[in-house]
Amino acid sequence: MADVEQAVLSALAADGEIADSWAFSVAKGIDHQAIIGVQKSLLGDAYTCEENLSCTLWTLTDEGLEFANNGSPEFRVYQSVCAAGGDGMDMTALQEALGEVCKIGLGPCMKNKWLAKNGEKVQVVGKDVIDDTAVMLQDVREGKLSSEKDLANLKRRKLVNQIVRKSIKITKGPNFRDKRVKKMADLTKEMLDNGNWGELEFKSVNLKAMGAPVTGGGYHPLLKVRAEFRRILMEMGFEEMPTNKWVESSFWNFDSLFQPQSHPARDAHDTFFMKGECGVTRQLPEDYYEKVRNIHENGGYESIGYGCNFKRDEATKNLLRTHTTAISAQMLYKLANQKGGFTPKKYFSIDRVFRNEAMDATHLCEFHQVEGLVADRNLTLGNLIGTIKTFFEKIGITQLRFKPAYNPYTEPSMEIFGYHPELKKWTEIGNSGMFRPEMLRPMGLPEDVRVIAWGLSLERPTMIKYRIENIRDLFGHKADILAQKNAPIARF
Repeated sequence: MADVEQAVLSALAADGEIADSWAFSVAKGIDHQAIIGVQKSLLGDAYTCEENLSCTLWTLTDEGLEFANNGSPEFRVYQSVCAAGGDGMDMTALQEALGEVCKIGLGPCMKNKWLAKNGEKVQVVGKDVIDDTAVMLQDVREGKLSSEKDLANLKRRKLVNQIVRKSIKITKGPNFRDKRVKKMADLTKEMLDNGNWGELEFKSVNLKAMGAPVTGGGYHPLLKVRAEFRRILMEMGFEEMPTNKWVESSFWNFDSLFQPQSHPARDAHDTFFMKGECGVTRQLPEDYYEKVRNIHENGGYESIGYGCNFKRDEATKNLLRTHTTAISAQMLYKLANQKGGFTPKKYFSIDRVFRNEAMDATHLCEFHQVEGLVADRNLTLGNLIGTIKTFFEKIGITQLRFKPAYNPYTEPSMEIFGYHPELKKWTEIGNSGMFRPEMLRPMGLPEDVRVIAWGLSLERPTMIKYRIENIRDLFGHKADILAQKNAPIARF
C-alpha cells in the first residue's frame, strides 16, 4: 500500500494531476481499488482533492467472449456445410457434428440466406460470407463502439452488457507533499522527554464526537419481574417487610411457626445450618420463647400441642432461612406488641431463601420467595381466595384452582394451581393458608385477629415469562449474561 501511495504522490508532483484513476491504474498495473483506498487516506489529510468521473461501457458476456474467440454459431454451421462439399451436408450428420451449436446457428443461417434445405440435406447458398457477429464482438472488446442498432441486437442475444465505470480525477490538495508525513495520534512521555514533540504533526481531535457506549450492567430478569411484582403488591396496599437478614435462628424459622422440632425439614439434609461461633443465636425474646415452648409441649387455645420435650439447643441453632415466613413471624410479633395495640396490616416480601436440595432443571439450592400476608379481624377463607385471585389476575393468570393441603403453621391450607395456556395444563404456582392460633396467640395478637397468607417462587413466573426451560440458564454460573441484559422489561 505504501508503494501505491508513493506512486500517486509522485505522479501528482510530476504532472499536477491524475486525469483518470482508471487509466492510471491500467498504465501502472495497479489494482484500481487500491488506488481508491490510498486516495481516501490522502484526502483525509488534505494531501489531495478529487472529482468523481463516470463513463458508460459495453462489455462482453461469457457467451459473447466465446463467440468473439471461436466465431458465432451461425458462422460455424456455415463453415461445416461448406467443408462438406457442393452436395451439402445431411441434416442428421450436421446435428451430430455440431450438437447445440447447430440448434442455435442453423436458424440465423437460413434467415441470412447463407444456407438452404434441399430435402434431407443442407446446401450452401451464400458466397463470401463474413461473420459480422464475431467482428462486432471483437470491436466491443477493443473499445470500438458499433452502431446502436447492432449493440441492441447483441444485448438482446445476451452477448454484451452495458456498465457504468466510476473513477476519479485526483489533484493536489492544500497540504500536498511529495512524501507522506505520518501524523501522531497521541502525545507520549517519550516525545516530551526527547523534546521533539514540537517538530511532529498530530492528528486533529474532534471534541464533539460521541464517546464509545458505556457497557454497564443491566437488570437481571429476576429483578425485572420482582420490580413488577412489587409495583402490583404496592398498588394493592401492601407494605414491604425488611428481609435483608439471610441468617435466622431455628426459633423464628421453625418454632415460632408451630413447626415441631422433630419435623423432617429441620434435618441437615434439607437445611443449611451454620457452624462454629455463628452457629448459635444469643438473642431470643424470653417471654415469647416460654409461650412458644409451652404451646409445643402442652398445647393451648384448643390445641393439644406436640407433647414433646422442647429443646432450647435446637431452637437457638442458626441457619440460612428456608422461607421468608420467618420475617413474617417477627413482623406479626412486633405488630402484636406495638404501642397502641394491634392495627390491621398488609405485608409482603420478595427475597432469597435457601434449601439443601438436589439441583436439576427446575430446582436450585437457593431461590426467591414471594410472600404476602394480611392481618385483620375476622378474616375468612373467602378473603384469602379473593386476595389471591386479585394478585394473580394482575400478573396475567386468570384461571385458578385451589386444592386442600397440609402445612404445619396454616389451617386451612391450600395449594394454588393456574392454567398454563402454552403448556395447556394446570400447574402448581403457589401455596396458601390461614395462620394457626397456636402460632398467633402466643405472640399476643387478639383472639379475633386472623392472618391470611400465600407464597410462590419468583423463578417459576420468570421462566414462563421469558420462556426459559432450565433454571440454571436463568440463575447461576451457566446463565447467559448478554441475554439477561437484553431481556425486555417485565409487564404482565
